[in-house]
Amino acid sequence: MKKILKNLFLEKTLTKQEAKNLLIELSKGKINKTQAVAITTIYNMRSPTLEEIIGFKQAMMELSIKINLTEFNAVDIVGTGGDGKNTFNISTLACFIVAGTGEKVIKHGSFSSSSLTGSSNILKGLGYHFTNKEENLKNQLDKVGICYLHAPVFHPILSSISEVRKELGVKTIFNTLGPLLNPGKPKNQLLGVNNLELARIYYYMYQNTNNNYAIIHSLDGYDEITLTSDIKCYTPKGEQFFSVEKLKKIGSKKIKVNPNELKGGKNIEENIRIFISILSGEGTLAQNEVVLTNATFALSLLNQDSFENNYDKAKHSLKSGQAKNILIQLLDL
Repeated sequence: MKKILKNLFLEKTLTKQEAKNLLIELSKGKINKTQAVAITTIYNMRSPTLEEIIGFKQAMMELSIKINLTEFNAVDIVGTGGDGKNTFNISTLACFIVAGTGEKVIKHGSFSSSSLTGSSNILKGLGYHFTNKEENLKNQLDKVGICYLHAPVFHPILSSISEVRKELGVKTIFNTLGPLLNPGKPKNQLLGVNNLELARIYYYMYQNTNNNYAIIHSLDGYDEITLTSDIKCYTPKGEQFFSVEKLKKIGSKKIKVNPNELKGGKNIEENIRIFISILSGEGTLAQNEVVLTNATFALSLLNQDSFENNYDKAKHSLKSGQAKNILIQLLDL
């Protein structure tokens, strides 16, 4: 371990196997808290390499609790977090809107570590009970169309370092890995990334998979589509560029989004109120359009419809109350 740390501090990179072994050693308690802090902060000084990310991912998935949800044609909408923007929970809202259209969603997330409120904070606050039992999750997908996979109940290593992550209060290598670790292995993924270099690394990785994906990066630093700037989007078809004007043509052409309109609350309770308000159709035009645009991109991974048709489906899901009804049914199961 001392040798690996020394090499990392000398700005040397790890091989795929070294990265994999590092997390396995961490899972076995062979790396102390101080060393864990050192490792996580190193990747704030530089981006991990493709080889390192692959090695870390392999270790995390091998150590995870296994479930099989591959019978469902589902999507996950998830971001790396760590963009420091303190937005309301856009991707989680988009998931319920997508489920409200009749599609399947396998959402993966966790408690906040580098932000104020993670998707798990929202759902736990609403009374959702986390589970890693395959039978229960399949029942949720069959009856409601959405299930939620709380990362620490599938990835025990996250529980062992959660205190370190919370104390640091900044993004870590686990923010980078998070979107790659969905144990349900959904066939479709809308992945938000907070910097362009990482978006390209994700893209190189996903080119060697059978996943249907769209990797999103807003050029002003958000890890989701916010309509505040142009975006880069990487899919199996290659790199695409969407200007703000092009994005607005999908939905409300006249909208002008101010970043302040996307801010979350000052605490978890306030963010839950914002979440319910938007899901109840009482969000501002900016809040609604941002959520609907992300849901539109996710729907376009699941079908061959145009962005415009998928936007209309998403809008109906929100405005008709179908999206909120999905949440109510999920909490009642």
